Amino acid sequence: MNVMLRLCLLLTISFSTALPAAAREAEIIVFAAASLKNALDDAIALYNENSQTRIRVSYAGTGTLARQIEQAAPADLFLSADVDWMDYLQERDLIRSETRQALAINRLALIAPAGTELGIDIGPNLDLTPYLGGGSRLAIADTQAVPAGRYAKAALESLGAWEKVSDQTVATDNVRSALAFVARAETPLGVVYATDATAETAVQIIGLFPQTSHPVIQYPAAVVAGSASAEAPRLLDFLLSDTAWPAFERQGFLRTEPVS
Repeated sequence: MNVMLRLCLLLTISFSTALPAAAREAEIIVFAAASLKNALDDAIALYNENSQTRIRVSYAGTGTLARQIEQAAPADLFLSADVDWMDYLQERDLIRSETRQALAINRLALIAPAGTELGIDIGPNLDLTPYLGGGSRLAIADTQAVPAGRYAKAALESLGAWEKVSDQTVATDNVRSALAFVARAETPLGVVYATDATAETAVQIIGLFPQTSHPVIQYPAAVVAGSASAEAPRLLDFLLSDTAWPAFERQGFLRTEPVS
């Protein structure tokens, strides 16, 4: 084999070996809380106007995503609906702590199917049992693993309602599933994030829970420790920017200060 032929063969092998790695670097995998879907989809579409990088987003309950990251699932960015789960990963060195910042905050809403006429005052001594008769249930996310469920339980406990309804709930694996139960009128009431309720025309907000009735619903974001993507930090910076913020504001999110 002459020198020129050997050189061409060597270049071909080198190129074919390098291509998969380059392709992986041109992709960003985002693990994001289900409640961020509408806002994040809009923000990523805006980012893609000036980037050719493929961005794949996996939406699910925050606890589910955090456990997947702990089990070495491939991810570059983690957008959590809960500070505790981000702390959980940080304590295990599974995120780059220097990149961790607060993305937004949310509110908690009591919802019913659209067109329902209910006059429920969300305050002390709240009692939802009159609206849950005949085997009806209150739709909330899982209070053990899903942030929205934990916030809902805290709010209901604070207002004296939890003990009365704790055995009349249907627990879902994420907040969007709880929203769907009410949207399909399978349950008469649900407790979800205000942003989810605003985005779903098949439900209506009966009222917002006092912010003092539950921990602040803060959404921290960070680059995953195992990420090899050079562009993931740039995407995170963009999501935190004034340019991207309107996508979140339109969905009802509020701005917050960075997580310390």
